[in-house]
Amino acid sequence: MTAKSGKASRYVSVSIFGALLAFVGAGSAFAQSCQEDFEKLSQRRMGQIQALNAIGKASKGKMDPIAACPAARKLVAIETEMAAYIEKNKDWCNIPDNMADGFKQARAKTQTFAAQACSFAAKAKKMQEEQAVGIGPQAQKLPAGPL
Repeated sequence: MTAKSGKASRYVSVSIFGALLAFVGAGSAFAQSCQEDFEKLSQRRMGQIQALNAIGKASKGKMDPIAACPAARKLVAIETEMAAYIEKNKDWCNIPDNMADGFKQARAKTQTFAAQACSFAAKAKKMQEEQAVGIGPQAQKLPAGPL
């Protein structure tokens, strides 16, 4: 081995080492990007969950379906976006299968809740409209006087 070839092999080794460092650095940048993206989505989701909780507290623990329906639909939209992100970036972000499956199950529960809330809201609105017009179920008057 000559002096020139020794220098060349050191440069190649340094170049390979530099490339490995760049690759590892890029890998952690990818992981950080995944974490940042997922954190933003999670914050939006938690904000919407807090809004739903506030609706429940304002109604003394009973969820007002008319107020809850739009908030629940928004939560479903956010969770749909998160599910798409997880599905698209699962391998790249090293998201475990059990986490992806758990999120799908949570999303399904949210969708069921939103559907129920919106169904009750539609019924409640219909009843309010009927009562306003005088069509809907009205309290039956009790007989007055001696029986």
